[in-house]
Amino acid sequence: MANLHFELVTPEKLVRSDDVYMVVVPGTEGDFGVLEGHAPFMSTIRDAELTIYASEGAEAEVITVQGGFAEVNEKGLTVLAEAVS
Repeated sequence: MANLHFELVTPEKLVRSDDVYMVVVPGTEGDFGVLEGHAPFMSTIRDAELTIYASEGAEAEVITVQGGFAEVNEKGLTVLAEAVS
């Protein structure tokens, strides 16, 4: 399976830019998982944990995000967070 291009950005810097298997995003309407080929989508995000899987079956990496937006398009997933910790 092809990899998903993922970028995590704050107002200060590009936090991460990687090709990953899947990202679970804490949307304000509920969590949603994004894999390569996901339909175009945009959502606001809530203060919670963003979960990143580098490969299928890999252990999850967790980054806490605070507010912002997530956009899925033909280039991949971009999360614009107000802050990360």
